[in-house]
Amino acid sequence: MTNQNAIYDARQLGRGKMFTLGLQHMFAMFGATVLVPVITGLSMSATLLFAGLGTLIFHLLTKMKVPAFLGSSFAFLGGYAAVVSMGEQQGLTAAESLPYACIGVFSAGIIYFILAGLFAAFGARKVMRFFPPIVTGPIIISIGLTLSGSAIGNCNQNWWIALLAIAIIIVCNIWGKGMIRIIPILLGVLGSYIVAACFGLCDFTPVKDAAWIGLPFQWKDTVFHVFSNPNWGLIVSAVIAIVPISLATMMEHIGDMCAISSTTGINYLEDPGLHRTLIGDGLATSLASLFGAPANTTYGENTGVLNLTRVYDPRVIRLAAVFAIILSFCPKFSALIACMPAATIGGVSLVLYGMISAVGVRNVVENHVDFTKSRNVLVAALILVLAIGIKYGANDAISLGFTTLSGLAVAAIVGVVLNAILPGKDYEFGSNPSGDKAVDFEINPSLRK
Repeated sequence: MTNQNAIYDARQLGRGKMFTLGLQHMFAMFGATVLVPVITGLSMSATLLFAGLGTLIFHLLTKMKVPAFLGSSFAFLGGYAAVVSMGEQQGLTAAESLPYACIGVFSAGIIYFILAGLFAAFGARKVMRFFPPIVTGPIIISIGLTLSGSAIGNCNQNWWIALLAIAIIIVCNIWGKGMIRIIPILLGVLGSYIVAACFGLCDFTPVKDAAWIGLPFQWKDTVFHVFSNPNWGLIVSAVIAIVPISLATMMEHIGDMCAISSTTGINYLEDPGLHRTLIGDGLATSLASLFGAPANTTYGENTGVLNLTRVYDPRVIRLAAVFAIILSFCPKFSALIACMPAATIGGVSLVLYGMISAVGVRNVVENHVDFTKSRNVLVAALILVLAIGIKYGANDAISLGFTTLSGLAVAAIVGVVLNAILPGKDYEFGSNPSGDKAVDFEINPSLRK
């Protein structure tokens, strides 16, 4: 049986094996982590830098006990897209709008601190009654569906390349063994990218022109640059649009902590405690957003590697974090990722966005949400229709004069408020462990415990 002492027995492996295991963990997180900046337009180098730094910060705040890696979160993709759309309506480019989205993500990270305090003060069960699966499930479903249009748009660039990426992901995820099954996204990206390059569909001029060594981020991409000439209306809109998404990522975090605890046989929700892991995740997310990097989240891919290798030493994860930091200082590598054809991105996104929506369905099903109750039907119906209807409506958002709300923001606010005021709340966190951890935005469900 695994125990705390068994984790640290891994120190007897020797430097060579520890180095190899560290590379394996970096390899596992890589495909999903770099896909987020590719889709959103955020800095690739900053993403790698703050995935590494965020992981180290998380380990520091959790007493160096939890073997978790923090990579880019897929949950906020809808939020980035919504804020970019709002910015473009006000005459800003996508690059100029992204720092505003990062302000919203920074605020979402702060919510983790608030939730950690509430958990410590009132306990998880009382707090989670306000964020049941009937709210978080439809919100997650909406995130995937509101993004689906962009995935189809990228696939239209070259459907053969997109279909190849999709096929590789499906084959690796269903029939792959060992590490192959853990990294289907990375293999889908690599396979379709290589084929596209062989057919001359990629322009590698930016790779040739890029330097080997450089800084991971530029001042113009940071949140600080926004305040030299701020658009306060867009700032408020970004915060309102993105903060509600933290309801879903909070559930994902709890699920990941349950999965890691199940894999190692150690209850990390008790020691170092859920409040510490939430603070670590929130601080990593807020810090990354300030410098133009995506929100962070604990990664299921790396939990899969733990399960595969049976080596649970957190030092191995920290070694992977150091490798990610080193790689972030190579602009030529970032340029190579940026040259990825749009069709590859489209194919991978098509699977990813569909998986996100499917995770929302799973969250509802595994928690046995009772749709014979009118209150549950009303909450779910309004969340879905508002999120999708506003997204694909004439203006893509609702203007309130002083701010603009995305469909996801409106849906989340209405869902939380309606659930709170309608009688008949029956969700009790902790009564169904399988349901409590049924939120995972990554494509490696077969490795969930």
